[in-house]
Amino acid sequence: MIDETLLEAEEKMDTAIEVAKGQFAGIRTGRANAGMFSSLMVDYYGAPTPLQQLASFNIPDGRTVLISPFDKSSMTTIEKALRESDLGVNPSNDGNAIRIVMPALTEERRRDYVKMAKGKAEDARVSVRGVRRKAKEQIDRLVKDGEVGEDEGARAEKELEALTKKHVELVDQLLAGKESELLEV
Repeated sequence: MIDETLLEAEEKMDTAIEVAKGQFAGIRTGRANAGMFSSLMVDYYGAPTPLQQLASFNIPDGRTVLISPFDKSSMTTIEKALRESDLGVNPSNDGNAIRIVMPALTEERRRDYVKMAKGKAEDARVSVRGVRRKAKEQIDRLVKDGEVGEDEGARAEKELEALTKKHVELVDQLLAGKESELLEV
């Protein structure tokens, strides 16, 4: 029973880490990458659709992104979604593809991105701690109901704390890596 609770908690914490990695990939750094567009939704025939399902991405150099829509009739809606996004880009449409030249990051914009990364890291930590709280409540309930002994419950709580600490440290490592990547000129 306790092992199942700990295993479930670990899986949920791993999921929180994966979500954090995805969110960090969406934060722009000095180099252009397709991950920057992962959360961008386009109104495609009345349905919000992820941009990555509507087009292919090509990165010819460090600051240029070439987006080739699979359906050429969706180019104007993709261009509109890019313009209205918080990426701060100005797309140009040549009829076959949408070209985006990423502006150079200013020091102030880099600091804003670092703040954004710290916020996403804190969200991930809160998520991990929420999983810990629920798992601890489950363990306490098992001990209270007499299904497991107090010693076993205490051992499980120690394991849970170690698991939580490991995942919070992983989030901190991801944040440190993203922060150095953002501040690198």
